Amino acid sequence: MPSVEKLIEKMKNQPHGIQFSEAERVLKAYGYIFERQKGSHRRYGNGKNHITFPRQNPLKAIYIMVILDIVEEAGI
Repeated sequence: MPSVEKLIEKMKNQPHGIQFSEAERVLKAYGYIFERQKGSHRRYGNGKNHITFPRQNPLKAIYIMVILDIVEEAGI
């Protein structure tokens, strides 16, 4: 399995080919935990911020961009 840093680079270089499990792994590495699910949409949070996206493969690029914003805010 690729490291989280490699997954982030993959997200930056190819945002249209990211699988749900890869995005979930990055979020969990940054302290986000699964909170709830409604239909196909899953919500993750870290206490003050939340992100909701569908459990589909591949994810749309807009969701990947939001995850990359979360990573940038965290300091990487």
